Amino acid sequence: MSGVAPGTLGPTARRLRALARAELALLGRNRGAVFTALAVPLALPFTMRPVLDQLDLEKAGLNIGTVLLTTAIGFSFLFAVYTSLVSAYVARREELVLKRLRTGELSDAEILTGTALPVTALGLAQALVLCAGCAALLHTGAPKAPYLLLPGVLAGLVVSAALAALTASFTRTAESAQVTALPLVFVSMVGSGITVPTEVMPDRLASVCELLPLSPAIRLVRASWTGQLSAYETLGALATALAWTIVAVFAVRRWFRWEPRR
Repeated sequence: MSGVAPGTLGPTARRLRALARAELALLGRNRGAVFTALAVPLALPFTMRPVLDQLDLEKAGLNIGTVLLTTAIGFSFLFAVYTSLVSAYVARREELVLKRLRTGELSDAEILTGTALPVTALGLAQALVLCAGCAALLHTGAPKAPYLLLPGVLAGLVVSAALAALTASFTRTAESAQVTALPLVFVSMVGSGITVPTEVMPDRLASVCELLPLSPAIRLVRASWTGQLSAYETLGALATALAWTIVAVFAVRRWFRWEPRR
């Protein structure tokens, strides 16, 4: 790998692994966060079944299994990754953990990345389990465009983690983390195609909703089963996800607070 000094990746990987293991241990002690991360993405999509039954999914080239699958994965982005990570960042900051970590060898990027690794790994594992489970129980079958699935899931995980760090920048306490996370959760559920597919929305509304942070990931994941995404649309979705990630990273570098907000 040109441009990377010899021996740089090894120490970085070791530091990230150590921090991720410590964060995983802390996450395991928070039973409420673990329950939310594991149970909500699995259970909540099925409460949407009555709403989805009222939609003309076949006209949009969709079926109930494909929609429920992407709904579940979308909830995994929101609850297993985004809200869990907002709470984790704020709690670690208020407990002065982040401040102490900055006095060591870890860079700021390594601290934020290492803290995010356990929940993003959980989100990835959930997505894989959901794909297998829906194929068996909802008869979704094999993806028609499997090459879109991994980019879609990774885009959702990265954007969710980046926006979690940004939300934590403006969150005062761990108790208020659930409140400050609500706007993005609500907007994503309604507009990003998680609860109502953008394919059944009016064209003008769908065009606006496709620009929301998690819309690209949901489009790519759903299109991996339907195959209804052109190369141009795929590049557009990836570019939108990349743009949101860059904006979030820039904002975090500028506004993230490493000490408790008083």
